[in-house]
Amino acid sequence: MTIATRLNTQIASPLVEDFVALRIKVGWQSIDKASAQRSLDNSLFHVAIYDQDVLVGMGRVVGDGVMYFYVQDIAVDPDYQGFGIGDRIMTAIEGYLSNAAISGATIGLLAVKGKETFYARYGYFNRPNATLGHGMCKFV
Repeated sequence: MTIATRLNTQIASPLVEDFVALRIKVGWQSIDKASAQRSLDNSLFHVAIYDQDVLVGMGRVVGDGVMYFYVQDIAVDPDYQGFGIGDRIMTAIEGYLSNAAISGATIGLLAVKGKETFYARYGYFNRPNATLGHGMCKFV
């Protein structure tokens, strides 16, 4: 059986323990379980991909559910990259957004350096450009 056929895509929040572990595996900051659970609970949409009982990829959407959406925590276990998992995640997210976002809504994300072309496949573009200034963020 190939990896692709073993994978189980769930349109549901991952378990908090799995979320925390995947964050660490991809090199992101550790977060305590209580804060992680609050963050997951306040998301609009989740997609989690498991190989049996191991979370190997996930993504979620946060925002107000009407006008403003933010694609967040697109993460794929480094051992599972190159098998189309990121595409599965983004396809599920784009399906959700196509139904939830009204005309004129803004959908944003922050791409990991070097992954911009991945998101461009789904219609996301770099800022600045001819009409829009730099996107900005603040880390606390």
